[in-house]
Amino acid sequence: MILVLGASGATSKLVVEQLLSAQEPVRVLVRKCSTQLAWLKANPQLDVRVGDIAELSTNELNALVSGVQTVICCLGHRATFQGIYGPPRRLVCDAVRNVCEAIDKNHAHTQVKFILMNSTGCRNELLNERPSLAHRAVVASLRLCLPPHPDNEAAARTLRAYSTVDTGVDWVVVRPDSLIDEPEMSAYDVHPSPIRDAIFNAGQTSRINVAHFMCQLALDSGLWRQWQGQSPVLYNQSQP
Repeated sequence: MILVLGASGATSKLVVEQLLSAQEPVRVLVRKCSTQLAWLKANPQLDVRVGDIAELSTNELNALVSGVQTVICCLGHRATFQGIYGPPRRLVCDAVRNVCEAIDKNHAHTQVKFILMNSTGCRNELLNERPSLAHRAVVASLRLCLPPHPDNEAAARTLRAYSTVDTGVDWVVVRPDSLIDEPEMSAYDVHPSPIRDAIFNAGQTSRINVAHFMCQLALDSGLWRQWQGQSPVLYNQSQP
């Protein structure tokens, strides 16, 4: 069973579609007010759970992760004033922490893959990634002005902390550059760290390519071993 969090988002919907095409059992968590709820419920291959990740009880979280071998998290803040500046300010970070804690309680003898969609704007603190001074100044401003950015940083930091403790969670933090919509998959490159400046020389990554990479991480054991415990960066090919 593969659990997809944030299943009604633009990228996560593509994740769900690709997993269903691969005939994989998929469980999704979707809010009651989601415009995608009817579409998701109409598919008999999906195990649809309705609720808000920020409001689930301990028992509901335990039930959500029961029987799950992989979690793909595409949670993000809505692109509205309330979504950016209103509560919950730590939506993604809290969700990552709570789901990981539930996995630890319910998967005592098995490892669960956790694949988190992040961004190139979030530095991998496990590597010596040193963007320019101007880049760091802009990021510092983003931390003050846009609450979703520090939330995304904290979510990645929370997951990377599982590198140093004995838990039931294995992880990969996937970092696409500027997201774009494309109707079909295309060739893309994967790097351990950014090869472009995410602010002053950003590349592009199509959502469908991000979905493909995350699904392959879930399904291809060789690819998982290649990137386990890392934060790969994705770019579409053929960029100047």
